[in-house]
Amino acid sequence: MNAAALSLRDLEYVVALAEEGHFGRAAERCNVSQPTLSVQVRKLEGLLGLVLFERSQRRILLTAGGEAVVRQARLVLAEARRLLTVAREGSGTALSGRLELAAIQTLGPYLFPRVLRRLRQDFPEVALALSEGRTAEILDGLRDGRIDAALLSLPLPESGLTVAPLFREPFLLACPADHDLATHPGPRAADLAGPGLLLLDEGNCLRDQAVMACGAGPATGRHATSLETLRSMVAAGAGYTLLPALAAPAEADPHGLTVTRGFGEDGPSRIIALVWRASDPRSGGLDRLAAFFRAHAPGATLPCVDAEAAAAP
Repeated sequence: MNAAALSLRDLEYVVALAEEGHFGRAAERCNVSQPTLSVQVRKLEGLLGLVLFERSQRRILLTAGGEAVVRQARLVLAEARRLLTVAREGSGTALSGRLELAAIQTLGPYLFPRVLRRLRQDFPEVALALSEGRTAEILDGLRDGRIDAALLSLPLPESGLTVAPLFREPFLLACPADHDLATHPGPRAADLAGPGLLLLDEGNCLRDQAVMACGAGPATGRHATSLETLRSMVAAGAGYTLLPALAAPAEADPHGLTVTRGFGEDGPSRIIALVWRASDPRSGGLDRLAAFFRAHAPGATLPCVDAEAAAAP
């Protein structure tokens, strides 16, 4: 017998009859006439080559073989309902299941702890798998499907992506407490170009943004592999650097070694966006995720700039 001959509707009839023990009640439950249900049950018995029910004028009883078939029919129907749920969840109206969410290394460790509790409350059906990396690595992951969505800094030269700008994050000056910049009135990013400027290694988007903001050459200053190392270098008196606002300490350095200062409204900044594959059918749910980050970005300037202007390389 070919499995294609089986009908989910016929399995529903058999399960209903087994549970109701009466053709009339089973037919009413399935919204069909009693003769229709009876004929379809007989048809299924013929296809299976097995008598499922003992029939008498007083009652309907499952045979031993019928019990096994009904038990399996319940599993098949449950899986069919699960299939419909999976399809509905993937329709773009909601996010659910595992979501691989990445962020650049200079953002994820500072943003995620601030929003995760609310994020889990607002998206209870989502099982988040968080990761971090450099922009190029994350874009590779997006392209090959290892990453579903990512928090990146604009601009991006990548096509085939949906880019939802979220917020503008200002940069702050971090310098040794005994440095001239610690008390210099109205520091400007353009004043920072020089051998004292500390940068991240090549391949990090924050390095490129700092070089551009300060008008510095690509070989300027000393380099570090992480923001935390940069901060330690500043504390050691090695120089000064630019820190994203979310990564800057909320309070004054308790050791008195460093000072963090803002540049004012026209100071350097970066635009953070949520990015995903344009072909992802969950775009509706990812739009809602972008709206969440837009609304709950701590310490950032809102609203963000025009999406097309922000995404332009």
